[in-house]
Amino acid sequence: MCGIAGIFCLDRAKAASGQIVGDMAACLTHRGPDDSGFHVRDGIALGFRRLALNDLERGNQPHSSEDGRIVSVCNGEIYNHRALRSSLHARGHRFRSECDTEVLVHLYREYGDDLTAHLDGQFAFALHDADAGRLLLARDHAGIVPLFYTVVDGLLVFGSEIKAILRHPAVRPEVDLRGLDQVMTLPGLVSPRTMFEGVHALRPGERLVADSSGVTVERYWDLDFPQAADLEPVPTDALDRRLDDCARNLEALLTESVGTRLAADVPVGLYLSGGLDSSLIGAFAAAARPGHRWPSYSAVFPDHDFDESPHQRLVAARLGTDHHEVPIRHTDLARRFTDMVRHSETPVRESYNVSSMLLSAAVRDDGTVAVLTGEGADELFGGYPGYRFDAAGLGGSRLSGLDAELEREIRHRMWGLDIGYEQDQLPAHEFRRDLYADDLADAFDGFSVTTQRLVEPDMLRGRHPLHQRSYLDFHLRLADHLLGDHGDRMSLANSVELRFPFLGRAVVDQATALPPELLVAHGREKAVLRRVAEGRVPDEVLARPKFGFRGQTSSHLLGGEADWFEELLSPAVVRKQGYFNPDTVAALVRRQRDQSGQVHAHLDTDYLMLIATFALFVEEFDLPCLG
Repeated sequence: MCGIAGIFCLDRAKAASGQIVGDMAACLTHRGPDDSGFHVRDGIALGFRRLALNDLERGNQPHSSEDGRIVSVCNGEIYNHRALRSSLHARGHRFRSECDTEVLVHLYREYGDDLTAHLDGQFAFALHDADAGRLLLARDHAGIVPLFYTVVDGLLVFGSEIKAILRHPAVRPEVDLRGLDQVMTLPGLVSPRTMFEGVHALRPGERLVADSSGVTVERYWDLDFPQAADLEPVPTDALDRRLDDCARNLEALLTESVGTRLAADVPVGLYLSGGLDSSLIGAFAAAARPGHRWPSYSAVFPDHDFDESPHQRLVAARLGTDHHEVPIRHTDLARRFTDMVRHSETPVRESYNVSSMLLSAAVRDDGTVAVLTGEGADELFGGYPGYRFDAAGLGGSRLSGLDAELEREIRHRMWGLDIGYEQDQLPAHEFRRDLYADDLADAFDGFSVTTQRLVEPDMLRGRHPLHQRSYLDFHLRLADHLLGDHGDRMSLANSVELRFPFLGRAVVDQATALPPELLVAHGREKAVLRRVAEGRVPDEVLARPKFGFRGQTSSHLLGGEADWFEELLSPAVVRKQGYFNPDTVAALVRRQRDQSGQVHAHLDTDYLMLIATFALFVEEFDLPCLG
C-alpha cells in the first residue's frame, strides 16, 4: 500500500499547484514512509508516498509510458502483474522496473479505461493521459483500497485519505449528516458517502473519468449472483458430494491466491484470530513454503472474557509460526482513542479499531511490512449467524399492521425491494430522531438513512435470500468498514499493508457461483470453507461457533474509571457541538451505569461509543459546532 494525492483542473484556466499537492502527500507519510514522487504538468499535479514492497530500488512512482504522455500513481498491489507483463512484452511494451504497478500505463495504452477488466489486485490508482487531457481514477473490485475525491472551484481534488483532501485551501470541511446517520444505523459508511459534505468515496469496482467536460463515474464490476430461478437445487443425498467438489475447486483457488499474496521483497506475516478464516489462510501459507516459520500476530485481552489466546496458540503451534501476542489493556484505549478516530476519519461503534492499530504497530516494530488476513470469508461464504437464520426462514420482520407496512416502504427506499437487513428500520429510525438535537430531529427525514438508496436493486432482485444477504454484507459491512476504517486505516497508520486472499477475483467468482445450500449445510455456516479446512486446522477451531473480534464497549468504559470517555458524553460537550440531544444522551449514560442497558459488542448498536467518537471526530477535524 501507499498514499496518493492529486489535483486535476477541470477548468483549463485553473492551475494545479505542485506545492499544495506536496502538502497533501506529506500528510500521508504514514501510508508511505519509504519514498516520495511527484508529477506536475499543465492541469495536473500528482503526489505519491511509497511503502516499498516490490523492487525496492527501482519501484518508486509515478510510472510513465515510454513517451512520457501517460503517467500513473497507484496505491496497492497488482497480483497478476507477471502474467500481464509477459503479455505486454509480447506486444512490444518495455518496462523500467519489476514493480507490479508499472503495468497500468501499458495496459491503458492497450485497453483504455477497460484495463480494469484485466486486473486482479487491491488498488486505487490515478492515471493521466496528457494527449487526451483526461484523468482516470479507479478502485479495486472489493474496495480494499480507498480513494476519495471532491470537486471544488473547477478542480478535482483526490487522495487516499480525506485528510489529504482537507489540506487543499479551497476545501472547507463540514459534517455530512447523511453519512452520520449511516454510521448510526449500519456497520459503517457506504460508498460514495463519507462523513464530510461534498467529499465522495469511489465505490468498489468503480472508475471515474475527468476531462474538460466534467466528471463521470461508472461501475466496471459488481458482485453478481445468479438469479434464484436459474439455480439447480442440490438434492440432500448429493450434498456431501457437491461440498467435496466445490471444496477441491476452492482449495486450488486459495492456493494460488495465498501464494501470490505471500510474494514480496520485504517480510510478510499472518494475522491469527483463533477463528476459521485466518487459520485456513495460515494453513495455506504454511503449505506454500514447508519448513518456513512465518511470523504470526494476535491481539490478546488478558483482562477480559473475550480473550481468544488459547485458540490462537493452538493454531500457531499447528502451523509452526513464529508467534507474537500483543496484549490489549484498558489503559491502551485511552492512550490511542484519539489517534484511532483521526485515522478512521469517521465515528465508530466499536473500540476494536484501537486493538487493530496496536496490533499493526507491533507488526511494524517486529520488522514485518505486509500481513495476510481472513476478511471477506464471512461475507462471501455465509459466515454470520444471519445466514443460518435466513436458511431456516427466520429472517423476517417482527412488526405487524401499519408498522409492518411502513417498514416495507422503508426497505423499498433503501434496497429497492422488500428485504430485511440486521434490524427493523422503523423503530430504529424513531429512536435516532430522539437521539439527535432538536433542530436536526426536525430535519431528520431529509438525511435519514431510510431515505437513501444504498445499493443497486438490480443486483438483489430475483436472487436467493442467502445471496441477497451476501451482497448486502459485501457492500454495507465489508468494503468501507471492515476493509476501510477497521482495516486499511488502522494498518497503514503504522505503515503495514494488509492482504486478503479470500478477495482474489477468482475466489470471489467461485463464491458467487456456489449454490446457497453449500453456504449453510448440516446446520453450520461456511460449509464449503469448513470442508476445505478439514485436516488443515485444529478440530477445536473447526468446531467453534462464530466469534467476532471484540473490544471494550461503552458499558465497559462507563463501568470503569474512564473519566475521559464520560467527558466526551457530558451535557456540556454534547450541547456545545449541537448534533445530539444532551438529555437523551444523559439518559443512555444513566441506563448503562445502573446496569439496565448493558451493550453487547455484536448484538447491540453502541450509540454511546458512536457519540463519543463523533465528539472526537468533530474536534480532530475542526468541524462546525451547531450548539
